[in-house]
Amino acid sequence: MTCQNLVLTRKTNILFVRSFTILVLIWIVMKPEVCFSSVLSSLKALHLQGYITFENNEFASRDFGNQIHSHPLAVVHPKSVTDISEIVTHVWQMGPASELTVAARGHGHSLQGQAQARGGVIINMESLRQDQEMQVYYRGVQFPYVDVSAGELWINILHETLKYGLAPKSWTDYLHLTVGGTLSNAGISGQAFRHGPQISNVRQLEVVTGKGEVLICSQEQNADLFHAVLGGLGQFGIITRARISLERAPKMVKWIRVLYSDFSTFARDQERLISASKTFDYIEGLVIKNKTGLLNNWRTSFDPQDPVQASHFVSDGRTLYCLELTKNLYPEKFDTVNQEIEDLLSQLSYIPSTLFMSEVPYIDFLDRVHASELILRSKGLWDLPHPWLNLLVPKSKIQHFANEVFGNILSDTNNGPVLVYPIHKSKVDNRTSFVCPDEDIIYLVAFLSHANPSSNGTDSLQHVLTQNKRILDFCEVSHLGVKQYLPHYTTQEQWRTHFGPKWEVFVQRKSVYDPLAMLAPGQNIFQKSVSVS
Repeated sequence: MTCQNLVLTRKTNILFVRSFTILVLIWIVMKPEVCFSSVLSSLKALHLQGYITFENNEFASRDFGNQIHSHPLAVVHPKSVTDISEIVTHVWQMGPASELTVAARGHGHSLQGQAQARGGVIINMESLRQDQEMQVYYRGVQFPYVDVSAGELWINILHETLKYGLAPKSWTDYLHLTVGGTLSNAGISGQAFRHGPQISNVRQLEVVTGKGEVLICSQEQNADLFHAVLGGLGQFGIITRARISLERAPKMVKWIRVLYSDFSTFARDQERLISASKTFDYIEGLVIKNKTGLLNNWRTSFDPQDPVQASHFVSDGRTLYCLELTKNLYPEKFDTVNQEIEDLLSQLSYIPSTLFMSEVPYIDFLDRVHASELILRSKGLWDLPHPWLNLLVPKSKIQHFANEVFGNILSDTNNGPVLVYPIHKSKVDNRTSFVCPDEDIIYLVAFLSHANPSSNGTDSLQHVLTQNKRILDFCEVSHLGVKQYLPHYTTQEQWRTHFGPKWEVFVQRKSVYDPLAMLAPGQNIFQKSVSVS
C-alpha cells in the first residue's frame, strides 16, 4: 500500500469514527424524547374507569414536610382497584429498561417526599374512596370490624362507626390521614400501650403488588405479604382496602393533664400506668421548655386554666413534662369512674397544683388537632416546612437521652411540640416490616417542629435541621440503639443499618412482591432497574 493510499484510508477511518460518534450522540440525546413520548402515549391509551392528568399536578409534588418537591409525569385518579392494578401492570410490563416508577399518595402527610415519584406516576388514593363505601360489621360477628378503602380518612371512619356506637381501637394524634398511609408506617398514639399501633389492629388487607396482582391477605391468607406491607413503607404493594378492628366507643372522656419538673419521675409514672391492669385509656407525654409561641399549642385545648398554657409554670425557664391522660366514660360506670381516676392519680408524683381535668366528647378529643389546624391555617402557619424527627428510644437509654437532648440540645419548644411516651414492644407483631428497638418498653419521642417565619431574619428551617442532626449524632455516638419512626435515609447502607436483622427478609420480600423496585421510590431504599438482592 502506497503512502498516499494509507493516508486516504486513515482519513476515511477517522471520518467514519467521527460520523459514528455523532450518530451515537444524536441517539443518546434523542432517545429520552422517544422514550418519553412513547411512555406518555401508552399511559394516555389506557382505558380506566377513573382518569389520568398530565398537567396541573403540583399538589402531588408537595407534602406536609414541604421540603422536597418532585414533579410526577402523571397522576392517576382511580375509581376502582382495577384501575390501580392496570396502571401497575402496565409499568411492570414496560420492564427494567423503563425508569417509570409508581407511588401511592394518600393525604400527602409524608415529611421527606416519601409519597412522591419524580417523573413517575402518582396514584391519588383519596380518589379511590369516593366510590367505595365503608361497611361496618357488628351483628352476628364475635368481634366487630369495618371494611374501608385505603384512601379513606380516619376521621371519616370515626364518624361512620360512631353511628353504631363503635370506633377503631388505635389512632394517630391527627385523624385527617388515609388508612393506607398510616398502615404503611405503623400509626402510633396514646392508645398504643394497650392496643398496639394501628398495624396491630388490622384483620385483612387488599393489596396490589408491584406486578399488578390484586391479592387478599391476612394472618391466614398470603400471610407473608400481609406482614410485609404493614409498616412496609409502600415497598411491597399498594394497600387498596383494609379491615379494621373496632371496639365499643364512649360518648365522653375525662381529659386530664398534670405537670412534672423531674424527668425520671415523669417516666416512672408513665411506665407504671402503661403496665397496670387498671389504668387510663390514653397516655402520652409532652416536653415543655421556654415555651411562648402558638405553634407549640396545636394539640392543646387552649384553655387558660390548662397547666400547659399556664405561664407561671413556664416563665422561669425550667424544663417541664406534661402527662396527658384520658378515661373513657360509659353510662354504667358513671358512679365509679371518678373514684377510679382519683385512685390512679394518687399513685402518681406530679406537681399537685397543676392538675387540670375536663370532660369532653370522645370525637372532640380524638380530633383535637384539627381544631388547632384551622387556627394555624387562618394565620398562615399550617403550610410551613415541617422538619419533624420521630425516634424510638429503648427504655434503658431514655434517661441518658433526656439528660442530653432535653437538657442541652433542645433550647425551647416554641417551634412545635415534643412528645415522649412509652409503649410495649409486645404489642407490635415482629413479623411486620415495622422496626423498633429490641426492649420490652420503648419510648416514642417526636420533635414536631415547624419552620416558623422569623422576624429577625434567622433561618428557622436550618435551625431545626441542625438541631435534628445534633440529636441524631448524639444517639449514634452514644450507641443508644435508637430507631427512626417515619424514617428517612439517603443511602441503602443507612437503610441496611436501620433494618438490622430484618434487612435480609425485607430484601427477600422486595424481590418477590416488587422485583423491579418500581414502588414508592421516594423512600430511597431501592432504585428501579437495580437488583434488590
